[in-house]
Amino acid sequence: MAVCARLCGVGQSRRCRRRQRQNQQDQGSDSDMDEEEEERIVGQRQGYVGGGGGGPESGVATAGPSDACEYGSGHVNRRGCPERTSTGPPHPQSLVELPPELLVEIFSLLPGTALPNVALVCKKFKQILHTETIWRRRCMEEFGMKDDLRKMEVGGVSSRDLYVKLLHPYRHILGLWQPDIGPYGGLLNVVVDGLFIIGWMYLPPHDPRVEDPMRRRPLFRIHMWESKKATVECMYGHKGPHKGDIQTGKKDEFSTKCNQTDHHRMPGGRQEEFRTWLEEEWGRTLEEIFHEHMQELILMKFIYTSQYDNCLTYRRIYLPPTMPSDLLQPGLFKGTYGSHGLEIVMLSFHETSARATKLTGDPNVPAGQLTLDVDLSRPVFLPDLEQQRNIEELSRLVLGVHEEVQREAEQRAKGASATAGGAAEGACGSTSAEAGVEADHGICPDSCQPEPSSTTTNADEAKPFVLPLGVTARNEVYPRTCRKCFYGTGLIAGHGFTSPERTPGLFVLFDQDRFGFIWLELKSFSLYSRLTDNLAHAHAPNMERFEAMLRNMQSWTS
Repeated sequence: MAVCARLCGVGQSRRCRRRQRQNQQDQGSDSDMDEEEEERIVGQRQGYVGGGGGGPESGVATAGPSDACEYGSGHVNRRGCPERTSTGPPHPQSLVELPPELLVEIFSLLPGTALPNVALVCKKFKQILHTETIWRRRCMEEFGMKDDLRKMEVGGVSSRDLYVKLLHPYRHILGLWQPDIGPYGGLLNVVVDGLFIIGWMYLPPHDPRVEDPMRRRPLFRIHMWESKKATVECMYGHKGPHKGDIQTGKKDEFSTKCNQTDHHRMPGGRQEEFRTWLEEEWGRTLEEIFHEHMQELILMKFIYTSQYDNCLTYRRIYLPPTMPSDLLQPGLFKGTYGSHGLEIVMLSFHETSARATKLTGDPNVPAGQLTLDVDLSRPVFLPDLEQQRNIEELSRLVLGVHEEVQREAEQRAKGASATAGGAAEGACGSTSAEAGVEADHGICPDSCQPEPSSTTTNADEAKPFVLPLGVTARNEVYPRTCRKCFYGTGLIAGHGFTSPERTPGLFVLFDQDRFGFIWLELKSFSLYSRLTDNLAHAHAPNMERFEAMLRNMQSWTS
C-alpha cells in the first residue's frame, strides 16, 4: 500500500518517510535513497498517474497487474507491467561532473607525464592538480620515494614542486650510462637517492679481489635544498660539492660540465693528485707495483682520464633481456684482465651464443668491444683431474673444435656461392663435420660424458675442475668445481687496438654467479663474478633495442 500511495502522490508525510527509512536501515534494508530522490520519484509518479487519467485527487489507486510488478517509469510492457528504469542519482555526463575526491583518486593513477595535459582541460582540473596527494603518489610509484617526501615537505618543498621541478625534468637521465673516456669507458648509474638525483660512477674492486662488492664514487648531484629550483653540483675532486651543469641534447645522451674546475686541484699538484688517484683506483702505492709494464699502464690511464675534469658525454646502455632458455641469468660481471686489472663486462645471450661486451676497457681492447663469444652448441667435456692439469690435453680438445668451426665456415662460404647442388653437398659436409666433433669429444672418459638418457639435472651436476699447469691466474682462489664448459673465442689486440684477432679458448660455467675463460694463446685465466647491485631504470625495452645498443657501443670505440 505504501508503494501505491507513493505512486499516487498521497500517503506518508516527509517526516514519516524519514522515520520509515531509518527503520529500514536498522533492519538491514538495501533502500538508501535520500529525501530529495524520493520526492523526485514521487513527482515523476504523479506525472505518470496524471497522464493516465488520474491525479492527486483520485485518492487510492486500484489494484491491478502493475501492483504485482516493481514500479518504475510508468511505461507498460506487453505483459502489462511497467518497464524498469534506473531510480538512482543521475549519471555524470563527463569527468567535470565527478566529485573532487574521486577526481583526485583518478588523477593519482595517471602517469606524471599526462598530468600537464590534464591541467589544460579546465580550471577545475588545474585546481585539483594542486592536491599534494596526487604528486606524493606519483613520486612514490614512479621514483620509489617514501619517507624522504616527509623530510622534503618539512623543509618547505612540496611534493608537487619536487616532481615538477626536479624528478620530471631529469627523468630522462635516470638509468645506466657509459662515459666517453676513450678506450677506458666506465659505468655510471643515475638514481633517485633520498632527496637527490645522484650520478654514481661504479668502479670494480681492487685487483685481484674479483668477488668483492663494487665501489661507488659520486660525480654529480641534483637537489632543491637551497632554492625552489633544481641545482646541479659537481662532486668530482676533494673540496666538496661545487657548481656544475647538465645538458641533454640528443636522445639517450647527455653531458656534464664543471663550472669550478679549480676544486679538482690539490695543493701538492699533479703528484699528489696521482698518488691519491692511485690509492683510490688500485688500493696501493706505485712502489708496491713492481711490474714495470703495469706501472706504465696505470700512469697512462691517469693522464688520459684526468684531462676531462668531469666534463663528459654519456650514452645510455641497457641491461640484457632475460629469456627462459638462457644458460644463466644475464647481467653485469667484473673480471680479471691481467696487468689491466679488473674490468666490467656485460653478459648476454643470443640464441645459441653467449657474448660478453666490455663496459670498461684498456688500450689494447677498448670498452664496447666483444671480449668473449661463446658457442653454446659446442660443449667441451673435460677429462679427469689428472688430464686437466695437462695444458696440451686441453689445447687438443679446444683446438679440435676450433678447426671444425673453421672448416664449417669455409664450407658455408663455398655453399653460398655455389649452385644448389653444391649447397646440398656443403650441408652434408657440415653434418659430417658436426659428427666429427662429437666423435672427437667421445675420447673423454665416461665419467665426464653425458649419457643420451641422462636428465638435465645430471648434466648440470658439479664436476671437478682445476687449471692446467702453466696457465696463470690473477686470483689463485677460484672454484674447484664446474657445471658446464663450452668452446669460445676471446678478443686480443696490440696496443691501440691494433691487429685485433679472435683466439680460441674455453668458457667454464662455475655457478649462476661466476664463470671463467681460459685464453689458450695467452695461457691465462680470467675469473668473472656477478655484479649484485640493484640497477633501476636499466632494462632494455626489447631484444632489438638491446642489440642495436651493442652495435652502437662497438662503433663508439672502434
